Amino acid sequence: MSAHKGSLTVPIQASIDRTIDDLMVSLPDPDRLLPDERRGLIARYAAVLEGNFIYWMTAARLAVASDEAKAIIEDNLREEVRDNHPGMLRRFALAAHAAPTDSDALAVYRNLENVRLFVARLSAVKIVLMMAFFEGFITRFMPYLADLAARQGSAEREYTDVHGVVDIVHTEGLFRALEAEMMLLRPDVPEPTTSLFTGVETLQALIQNVIHPHGALVADGAESTAAAA
Repeated sequence: MSAHKGSLTVPIQASIDRTIDDLMVSLPDPDRLLPDERRGLIARYAAVLEGNFIYWMTAARLAVASDEAKAIIEDNLREEVRDNHPGMLRRFALAAHAAPTDSDALAVYRNLENVRLFVARLSAVKIVLMMAFFEGFITRFMPYLADLAARQGSAEREYTDVHGVVDIVHTEGLFRALEAEMMLLRPDVPEPTTSLFTGVETLQALIQNVIHPHGALVADGAESTAAAA
């Protein structure tokens, strides 16, 4: 079993890094965004994260079976709850005059619901991978988000400063959790990676929707894919 320890997630991490790179390249130039466009991007991000991140991480904890994965995810959740990360995000959005409105929530609703449908399946390996991807993206996205808020006249940086650092550790931990789950399920043969990315792809569509509310499309097969996960 130990022959695969430390190697199962290497190609998966490389694929996740490429996906995050693609998202970062797609970010609009802040110099070309109008104030309302800046506000909308911050607000849609807050609409997705504030009420869903802890919920999705809790689903990951419910789904996993290995002691290592349970401990890693519980530490993540403890920090989120203890330090009131949703409140931190709300203060950030308010300071940038970007509190989510009904219109902001509606703009991301369909893709957000697709992620919820996927998470409801409690597929341990796929959910942990999705959350590792999410944490990795958030880390990379924080400087951009902070810049948008500053252009909105905000000096509030606690949320972006904290998550630009702690989510690096969280990402690394979640990849360890992923490997622990993969080793538990397939101790002698490496898990094929082609079917692991359902959650990542579903969440990627939601992030694209946050970034480009009028350009992101909901794939016809997104909901059926999530349902089949």
